[in-house]
Amino acid sequence: MSTTPLEWKFSQVFGERAPGEEIQDVDIISTIEFEKRGAYLATGDRGGRIVLFEKTDGKDHRSQKELENLDYPAMGHPEYRYKTEFQSHEPEFDYLKSMEIEEKINNVRWCATPNSSLFILSANDRTIKLWKVLENKVKKVKEMDPNPSVCVENALLAEKSFIAGQNEPSVPNGHRLEWTNKMPKSILPSSQEAHPMIYNVGDNSSARCRRVYSHAHDFNINSISNNSDGETYISADDLRINLWNLEISDQCFNIIDTKPSNMEDLTEVITSAEFHPAYCNLLAYSSSRGYIRLVDMRQSALCDHQHSRMLQDREAHGSRSFFTEIIASISDIKFTSDGRHILSRDYMNLKLWDLHMETSPVATFKIHEYLRPKLCDLYNNDSIFDKFECCLSGDGLHFASGSYSNVLRVFSHGAGSDDGTTLEASKNPNSRKQVLQTAPKAARSLSNFARGHHRRGHDNLNADSSGIPCDLNAKLLHVAWHPTSSLIACAAANSFFGVLCGIHPMLTLGGT
Repeated sequence: MSTTPLEWKFSQVFGERAPGEEIQDVDIISTIEFEKRGAYLATGDRGGRIVLFEKTDGKDHRSQKELENLDYPAMGHPEYRYKTEFQSHEPEFDYLKSMEIEEKINNVRWCATPNSSLFILSANDRTIKLWKVLENKVKKVKEMDPNPSVCVENALLAEKSFIAGQNEPSVPNGHRLEWTNKMPKSILPSSQEAHPMIYNVGDNSSARCRRVYSHAHDFNINSISNNSDGETYISADDLRINLWNLEISDQCFNIIDTKPSNMEDLTEVITSAEFHPAYCNLLAYSSSRGYIRLVDMRQSALCDHQHSRMLQDREAHGSRSFFTEIIASISDIKFTSDGRHILSRDYMNLKLWDLHMETSPVATFKIHEYLRPKLCDLYNNDSIFDKFECCLSGDGLHFASGSYSNVLRVFSHGAGSDDGTTLEASKNPNSRKQVLQTAPKAARSLSNFARGHHRRGHDNLNADSSGIPCDLNAKLLHVAWHPTSSLIACAAANSFFGVLCGIHPMLTLGGT
């Protein structure tokens, strides 16, 4: 089915830094996720914090006269505002393995709830937590003008009358108001002064940790995914996938284990996993060799050797070389809402798979093909191991993923693999931000297993990367698509450039 590409424009920007402003590593956003209805948006950062945004009315606030003069119908688009934030994870130290566990949030997932309660799963390298976001009633102190009919004498009489009857309950449930035995004259109101304090009720949001799921992974958790049954979820690391019940935190079921008896025989690792959106017994997981396996939990309790289908691009796997094996690794997968297709992202491409076609994808979208001649330089500075996420629209016809120089690529199904829209994640797309250059940190993951193995035979590669035609330090890694609107949230470095609006070619929307 062919579709016309949409035109895109930024509608909101949160936290864009000034040129040259120093970027703290703990402030860099590491994950982003829309709530199932699109009413909320959650981001996690390397400092272990989760920030929540709430959808506003998105109404067009132009005057009626301005709206009547428009030659097209006014269309409101979702807008978000800051709601609350909380510290989800703290840095820890594993004394048994003598290793530090970072507080960085790897994944956040919203849980489906039958009521208006908000539950969020968050995971760092080893621990998963379930949070409940609460709406609290708070008291605010305000000042108000005094009643002119009240004088100092009346206030003194009222004070004596109250103190005399303080032993009697002031409310039917037996509770009484606290009051001092003596009231200083300095706080007594006069006809020219305001009443000392009046309490008013307001709203505030806070988060409470309800469950902690830990001690089930020996390697870094790379993904978590909620099941359609609303009761279970999976967590995946490099070699295992565990099945959890949301109500049980002290045990889980290991449903996939790819760890070989001899670690020297290790050939691939798990890179991402996701439940089918409709069938609670089906899940898919991707590997560093570019394979996507679909497993049915009804077939066996342990599903690592019994997959229902395996999707592989045989044309891409036909000719193997040193670099093609690395760039074939799939960093992210997403099911379409109907569960018929899977979108995958490897280093160079976005691929759309039909579950009924195992030998090749139905569409391939090239993200940064111009970097193919520079794979040697990308390998030397470790950029070739960057993990870009992908997302797709609710109707499954549009797809998006990030690239370098804070660039977002958006494609439409049927428009051709070379067509697409390129956007720079910036409030002013024509300006380039100065990005702080920091030395890459070694990731504690088995994904580095192949990295170290390949390094031993290729230490003489040319390390000059000055010819790369993009800013490798400005990476747009994290993206999420609104479940019902043509709206994309994306995060680059420590800034949430976060809300993009897909608009009809004849329409224009102003930014904020």
